[in-house]
Formats: sequence, structure tokens, C-alpha cells
Amino acid sequence: MKIAVFGAGAWGTALAQNAAHHLTHQVTLWARDAELIEKIRLESCNSRYLADIALSPQLHFSSENPQQLALQSDLIILATPMAALRSMLVAIGEQKAPIVWLCKGFENTPAHKQSVTPGLLGHEVFEQVHAQSSDMKYGVLSGPSFAKEVALSQPTALVAASPHKHVTDLLVQAFHNHSLRVYANPDMIGVEVGGAVKNVLAIATGLCDGLNLGLNARAALITRGLAEMTRLGVALGADRDTFMGLSGLGDLVLTATGSLSRNRQVGLLLAQGQSLEQAVNSLGHVAEGVACAHQVLQRSQHLGIEMPITKAVVAVLQGQVSAEKAVAMLMGRDPSGESN
Repeated sequence: MKIAVFGAGAWGTALAQNAAHHLTHQVTLWARDAELIEKIRLESCNSRYLADIALSPQLHFSSENPQQLALQSDLIILATPMAALRSMLVAIGEQKAPIVWLCKGFENTPAHKQSVTPGLLGHEVFEQVHAQSSDMKYGVLSGPSFAKEVALSQPTALVAASPHKHVTDLLVQAFHNHSLRVYANPDMIGVEVGGAVKNVLAIATGLCDGLNLGLNARAALITRGLAEMTRLGVALGADRDTFMGLSGLGDLVLTATGSLSRNRQVGLLLAQGQSLEQAVNSLGHVAEGVACAHQVLQRSQHLGIEMPITKAVVAVLQGQVSAEKAVAMLMGRDPSGESN
């Protein structure tokens, strides 16, 4: 199978590296930055995003016309941040091969478009870009996964979601191997919501840990955060059971507790008194929760869904309240039933 991975960040590189171990696959890693690609090719390592991990000699590299590379592929993987999904879909144009994205988030809605539905999910962006191309197939690959561990072929489980069974079958064929288990799920909305909202909740957990509030508080945040995630997902048409799976509970637990989580790290740094700019700049990578927290809140408010933890995170990110004040806001809410 010919697989094109567009985006040579940590996750795109890691997945391409993992898939390249299949001798039956021809995997090409693409980046817009020709200098980066040449450096990766010469060093056999992506030192910018995955330092000290030697890349497979089976892996190919390109910075050429993305549409031409996509046309030559059996499976197209978009590994760009959510902010670049729309432009990447435009760049590769109409394709016969399925298009699958890895990004986890809600698209930022420009201020002049606030009257329309705020914070679109990946499949909604796709349907806007390719509204006239009903034959095109798409999907998402998500789940609890740190790029470094996938690149090192450490055991990982992912979920492939699409309304098209052919796409989930193809993703299993492409990526299921001795170190990577891929489970199929037709609930694309649920998988996308889980992948996006868990990043925001991981920031909240980082704030909690950074303030040394204890393990009880962390458990409460994760559990109540899962309830928020589920409420939003169900309102958008997702299956409630999806949030007890890999892209819901699984990804939330990993991102909220793992030391490799960039979103959790943002929360930790904010709790230590750093500004948002300082915290983000220190990462060297994109923390999707920072980019999409406001969009998650806007979409929930658009639907009339209450998400108090998300609201508190947004208030901290926007500098409206301190981390301590945000905790006080959450603890000071009126009592309610657990199902609410």
C-alpha cells in the first residue's frame, strides 16, 4: 500500500515511522518545509520533533507538490494541527484515495463569522471544503498515543473512525501491527469530540497538579471532565458508549496524567505562574488544547450544554482569572446530581 503522511511533526513522523516497518507498505513523509525534509533525510532523524530516534531506511520523504503525491497514494494521512486542516484539504484537492486526519480539535471560528456554527469538527471542515465531491471518503485516526512511544514501537491502541467501512478497514490494514492495535468504530463524531475535549481537560488537570491539590482533586477533574465531554458529544450526535473507549476515557486518562502530555504541561506551567505565552513557547510543539479550548466552549454554548471545567480553563487561558480562582469557581458551584 502507498501511504502519504502530510505533516512532519512529532505525530506524523511517528506514525510514518511505525507504518514503514511494514515491508509491504511504501510510506512517504511530506512537509512543506523543504529544508526540514532534507535535514531529516540526511540525518535519518527528525531532530526537531523526535530527537534521538533513528528513522527507518524504508521511509521516503518529500516536499514536492502535495496534490501530486496524494494522487499517487492509496491512503492519505493529514498530520497537521487542526488550524491547518482546511488549508491542507484545499492543497491536496479532490482525491480518489481516502483522506484521514490525525488532528484533535475544533476549528477556530474567525470573529467575522461568529454568526455561523462555531468550532467545527474535522469532518465538518471536510464537508465544507469538498461539498461538491460526495464520492470522496474520509476518516480519523485517534486514541491514547504519545508520538515518541509510537515511534519506538511501544504497545499502543488506536481507534479508526469513519462513516465508510472501507476506510476503517484500510486503516486497520495500514497500521495494525505487532506494536499498534487499531480498532474500528463507525462513530466519527464521538471519536473527534473525545480527541478534542480531552486536551482541554488535560490543561485543567495540569493546573490541578501544579497547585498541588492532590490525587482526589485530579480524579474528580478527570471523572467530571469525562461527563462534560460526553454531554457535548451526545448533543452533537455521538454514541455515548464511544466515550468509555479509547478516544474518550483512554485518551483522557493518558493526556491528563502522562508526563509526555503537552497540554498537561501547559497547565502545570500556568499554575507555577508562567504566562500563557511563556508556557506555550517552552514546549516547542503545538498544544491543541490551547488552540481549541475557546472553540469547545463556544460550540457547547451554541448547543446549550454546560461545561464548567472547560469554562474555567478558558478563563485562565484568557487571563481573566488565576488558576486558584478557577478552582474556587468550580468548588463553589451549586450542588447537583452526578448525572448532570
